[in-house]
Amino acid sequence: MTQTSGTRQGFICGSALRGQPDHQNLQSAKFIKETKTQPLYRLHAAENGWHPAIYQVGEGGISIPGEIYEMTVDQFEYLAANEPPHMYPTEVLLEDGDTATAFFYPQELIEKYNWPDISSYGGWAAYKRATAAVG
Repeated sequence: MTQTSGTRQGFICGSALRGQPDHQNLQSAKFIKETKTQPLYRLHAAENGWHPAIYQVGEGGISIPGEIYEMTVDQFEYLAANEPPHMYPTEVLLEDGDTATAFFYPQELIEKYNWPDISSYGGWAAYKRATAAVG
């Protein structure tokens, strides 16, 4: 993915998506495009649905939909500082073969707390829409 000096490409797939409550955490980061990952990941609802938790798997993964933003170092650091505890930045492989930085959650904590796998919903925004309609 093309990056200019001093910027990085961020893959957003949770509460900072457009239309989600934490979108302002991106500040004025430049929206690049909608995309999705290669089918290498699982998606869970952590902390009673407070935030998404993704991690890479060897098999049985899905493509997670999201958005790519170009962020300055300051914008990225602000976003990272506002992520939930335990989340860490790492590279994801996108459907077109490019990479971007996403925030993962430790799989061992997901398993420890038995947070629900929501991969079948087709993304965080779809999960939030579906659960809002129910509750």
